[in-house]
Amino acid sequence: DADLLSLLDDEGNEYEFEILDEIDYKDGHYYVLMPLFDLPEEDIVSERTYVILEAIEDENGDPQLAELDDPALTEELDMIYRANREGNDVFENNYEES
Repeated sequence: DADLLSLLDDEGNEYEFEILDEIDYKDGHYYVLMPLFDLPEEDIVSERTYVILEAIEDENGDPQLAELDDPALTEELDMIYRANREGNDVFENNYEES
């Protein structure tokens, strides 16, 4: 059974995602999610069919998921996810958690 997650955008629209992976990296916790709907064309990055969002708290302390604005971090997390998916333990030694 897939782990599913429903997210609301700023306009109150609900979107369903399948949780593909969770990654603890540096000081953050990240979710790798596959949308169960069609992404807008401009959101599709290099044919990747999943998104990576960071778990944060809003100003009230409520949990939220936020888009990443650091392309280098996005690439690092993408590499970690792909290594996890392929069962590549060697990659775990190639990055440092801090």
